Amino acid sequence: VQLQASGGGLVQAGGSLRLACAASGRTFSSYDMGWFRQAPGKEREFVAAISWSGRSTYFADSVKGRFTISRDNARNSVYLQMNSLKPEDTGVYYCAAGRELNMLPKQFAYWGQGTLVTVSS
Repeated sequence: VQLQASGGGLVQAGGSLRLACAASGRTFSSYDMGWFRQAPGKEREFVAAISWSGRSTYFADSVKGRFTISRDNARNSVYLQMNSLKPEDTGVYYCAAGRELNMLPKQFAYWGQGTLVTVSS
């Protein structure tokens, strides 16, 4: 499966952005999906994940209550709605697909190219 993330940009603290990840291939609906981010000089970190059915979601503690993850299997897409953004949310956001729902980057076999989110204070 090939993934293409979009929707990043520059936003002021307290603002919102919605990231989208479009997938190619007919098997998208069988994959668990995740969003990760990487800030300059830091390791890639887990942000959110959603099961193939959409029934289960997980969030990093740092984004709970501010971010939501959703998917539309008919459109081969997964979304990350980010509200109340903070400067520490700045980074390149990646979507990923895997066969096991968890928070470890190594468990996700397919990755998009990333989209940059910059939150100004």
